[in-house]
Amino acid sequence: MDVKELLNRYAAGERNFYGIVLQKADLRGVHLGGVDFGRADLRGANLAKASMSGANLCKANLQGANLENANLSEVIFSGADLRESDLSGADLSEANLGEVNLTGANLNATDMSEAFLTEAIMPDGTISCLLFP
Repeated sequence: MDVKELLNRYAAGERNFYGIVLQKADLRGVHLGGVDFGRADLRGANLAKASMSGANLCKANLQGANLENANLSEVIFSGADLRESDLSGADLSEANLGEVNLTGANLNATDMSEAFLTEAIMPDGTISCLLFP
C-alpha cells in the first residue's frame, strides 16, 4: 500500500492498518486520528506536524522517523521503537510510552505531561520507572 491509498482508505472510514509497511513515507501534516498502526513499519517516515491523537502505534517501528511538532496525545506506543526519532516539539501528553525505546531520540520541547513511561529506554540509555507529572 502506498500513501495515497492509505489516505483514501482512511478518508473512507477505515482505521485498521495493523502491520502496514510505509518506510520513509511522506505523511507530513496528515490527520490520522484514531488510526491503528500497531506493529507498523514506519522507519524513516516523515510525520512532522501530523495529527494522530488517540492512535495505536503499539510495537510500531518508528526508528529514525520525523515526528517533529506532531500531535501524538493519547497515543499508545507500548513497546514501540523510536530510536533516533525526532520528537522535538511533539505533543505526547497522556501518551502510553511504556517499554518504548527512545535511545538517541530528540525530545527537545516535547510535551510529555501525564505520559506513561514505565520501563521506557530514555535517549541517554537509562530506563524510566516514573510517570511524568
